[in-house]
Amino acid sequence: MLKEIKLPEPEVSGNSTIEEILAKRRSVRSYSDTTLSLKDMSQLLWAAQGVTSDIGFRTAPSAGALYPLEVYLVAGNVDGLNSGVYQYLPDSHSVVPIIEGDIREEMSSAALSQLHIRDCAASIVFAANHLRITLKYGERGIRYVNIEIGHAAQNVCLQGVALGIGTCAVGAFDDEKIGQVLNLPDGERALYMLSLGYV
Repeated sequence: MLKEIKLPEPEVSGNSTIEEILAKRRSVRSYSDTTLSLKDMSQLLWAAQGVTSDIGFRTAPSAGALYPLEVYLVAGNVDGLNSGVYQYLPDSHSVVPIIEGDIREEMSSAALSQLHIRDCAASIVFAANHLRITLKYGERGIRYVNIEIGHAAQNVCLQGVALGIGTCAVGAFDDEKIGQVLNLPDGERALYMLSLGYV
């Protein structure tokens, strides 16, 4: 059993208004070489799928509270984390390592050679297990996954603005290659990724 790494507790208040953050949100593809702090990385993962209630509700709405998304962190330059791939565990607000080593080059290649994927401090990959939601909602569950992933990704983008972290949403990648690079389990499919780094 791989050891969970507990993340710093997320902040639930800040100094910026939502209007200021919305006005500043842009896609950013160039980042500084500054190491991403574990506290900021924790905040971004919490924004993606963090638990916000005693009964398990999360930062992004999910049809039937079924939560078909899985969140993976591809760390290259994150303080306190070795380079590698980690799965985010919302219930414990922790990550568990699943792949060792820096795979940003392979991720960039699978993302049609987009260089910001190689050069970012880290990226977040959203994958989905559609069966979790289609068992209840049938084919319409696929739409619900797409809606949920949009909510979750925008949460990360807006949280990034508040922290001075640039993000760029990426949907252009080879699905099969990304799945292989991340060694995703059967039944999961990568749908979306965000590159991350200080502006």
